[in-house]
Amino acid sequence: MIDQNGFRSNIGIILSNSDGGLLWARRAGQDAWQFPQGGVESRESLEEALYRELGEEVGLKKQHVKILARTNKWLRYRLPRNLQRHDKKPVCIGQKQIWYLLLLTASEKKVDLELSEEPEFDQWRWVDYWYPLKEVVAFKRNVYKQALVELEPYVQGDNLRDIV
Repeated sequence: MIDQNGFRSNIGIILSNSDGGLLWARRAGQDAWQFPQGGVESRESLEEALYRELGEEVGLKKQHVKILARTNKWLRYRLPRNLQRHDKKPVCIGQKQIWYLLLLTASEKKVDLELSEEPEFDQWRWVDYWYPLKEVVAFKRNVYKQALVELEPYVQGDNLRDIV
């Protein structure tokens, strides 16, 4: 769904393990790493989109995670002009995202990047909380920072182990 300003509704997924590490995934066939994210379809709630994308991109189901928090408002980034698709209407100039912080409550062996016909990612690893800010593509960096700052109070290693 693209709004009147050209921003596509999207959810972002920050998946934490019980030690506070975050799942960091490499886009298939590229040297670009990011958090899982995906579009919200029409008549789909944000949580429905979250669980659909979680399954499509990393193979996890609702019972494998616990929602710890989400951002309070839409966070926006503009796509570089060369990544905007001007041949489609309406034109999408960027993403507006609600970010969810999840805790993996199942074994990490449940992560499966190959469940969809065209996998989004081909590798993943756990990284320290602030690591993505140095590594994510520049046009997403501000949104990542906003999401990580807002959600940081909900990631405390000892507290996470108590939940699992």
